[in-house]
Amino acid sequence: MYVDQIALTPEELSAMGPMEWRGRGADPYTLTVREARMAHARMLVRFVGVATREAATELTNGELWGEAAKLPDPGPGVVYTFQLVGLRVVDQNGRELGVLRDVMTSTAQPLYLVDFEGRERLYPGIKPFVKHVDLAGGVITMDLPPGFEELGS
Repeated sequence: MYVDQIALTPEELSAMGPMEWRGRGADPYTLTVREARMAHARMLVRFVGVATREAATELTNGELWGEAAKLPDPGPGVVYTFQLVGLRVVDQNGRELGVLRDVMTSTAQPLYLVDFEGRERLYPGIKPFVKHVDLAGGVITMDLPPGFEELGS
């Protein structure tokens, strides 16, 4: 089956060991990589115990969850998406924009779903808008153009 939106190499994914597959309305399912290789922009993965096309189809549109401690260091200046969720979001003057609740992926760019006092807003999750991510301090600093926050209000 294909695995999309993955920042790991096939070797790194294989080294994760057992992972949990989670799908909407389905019970979690434990999966272990048997074989993985790149196939263009996606990864082609065979899992232990998933031997037929029908069995793979049952795992469509789910998410793989692994132990964070088993993930390789992403490198300097790089973080995993899950590390961003829950961070405070501020502008360059320190004004609160809210708390990052989710990172949504689109074909163009990641979008930050930010909750501020019960109102959700979408912010572009790319440079030049994201100026700094301070994991230790729990803060993402953004530089939004004038009037950006009024869009969609």
